[in-house]
Amino acid sequence: MRMRYQVLLLAFVRITLHSGSRMIYPFLSAFARGLGVDLAAISLAITVRSAAGLFTPFFSALADRWNHKTGIQLGLAIFVIGNLLVVIWPTYMAFIISLVLASLGSYMVIPTTQAYLGDRVNFHQRGLAIGLNEAGWALGFMLGMPVIAFLIRRFGWLGPFPALVVMGLAMMVLVQRLLPSAETSGSDVAAHPKLKQALRLVFSSPIARIGLVMGFFISAANEVVTLVFGVWIETSFGLMLAALGGAAALIGVSELIGELSSGSILDRLGKKRTLFLGLVFNGLTALALPWMGQELWGALLGLTLFYFGYEFIIVSEITLMTGVLSSARATLMGANLAFISLGRMAGALIAPVLYRSGFQANALAALAFDLLAILALWRFAAARKEN
Repeated sequence: MRMRYQVLLLAFVRITLHSGSRMIYPFLSAFARGLGVDLAAISLAITVRSAAGLFTPFFSALADRWNHKTGIQLGLAIFVIGNLLVVIWPTYMAFIISLVLASLGSYMVIPTTQAYLGDRVNFHQRGLAIGLNEAGWALGFMLGMPVIAFLIRRFGWLGPFPALVVMGLAMMVLVQRLLPSAETSGSDVAAHPKLKQALRLVFSSPIARIGLVMGFFISAANEVVTLVFGVWIETSFGLMLAALGGAAALIGVSELIGELSSGSILDRLGKKRTLFLGLVFNGLTALALPWMGQELWGALLGLTLFYFGYEFIIVSEITLMTGVLSSARATLMGANLAFISLGRMAGALIAPVLYRSGFQANALAALAFDLLAILALWRFAAARKEN
């Protein structure tokens, strides 16, 4: 199977995973009402889900030890089991466990696909490949959220979960049939480090550690806005489920443009420079969000620009990190995803507290995290020169 079609297949896998993970945010109120809990309880569930990402390096190290196709298949299987659980046992506790399992599956698939592309695409052309793969994040929002809105409206809060089970199973079949096997893709288990060795390689590298901290700040900046934007839009302008689905699709379009535009210029402009420009743009947009949000069109425009900036950033950061430690690439990308998850966890914890003071507090926190990420990027660039 040609590389371009492999990238396309892996993007469809990502669409499936992210449709499940991202539906919580715009429909936060619907899930809370359906489960009979408040916003704080849903925020706690999201925090626990994010905490599960801390185990990502251990899962991705297995992919370094085995092969990428096996890692992707196992991750999809865990994702399916997680979504199936809440269908069988529709309670708040099952909802939390479901989020954790589905996320663990995603956390195994995502760094494995990034490492897969890192092994097969030259670094000077890798930005476009990573950008196309990361488009699954935006398309999961843009295409998935209107469907999720319909399913919730038609079948209640539980409606999306059976659909995600079916989609996950379909992706497992396609990966099994179409993705090259370990033998044909050149995987060599003996050439890869063991779990302990891979983790030691990652966390003993100063450059890798700085890059991981940078990922934490980037994701925290995004999460303090993402967790509350659905509630902010609904309470400020009275949008209902269908309209929230449309707003989510609009944000998905902006993210897709951010991912593809970042991927298209990364290889020409340079990874660090592109990342710096994205952080500056995202921080300024966060600062402007409360002012723009005085009218519905301004709020939607501001969120569109904010998520465009974030995707521009994240594609740059991921591509930059794939070039840091080739000897344990999947483990490093798993650690990167773990720190991104840790940033989301921190953002999810503080976002509801900040929101009590108004949405402007969340926006200012996003700006502060972006500034910290710029500082980490400066240290990252200095460390690479020293080495």
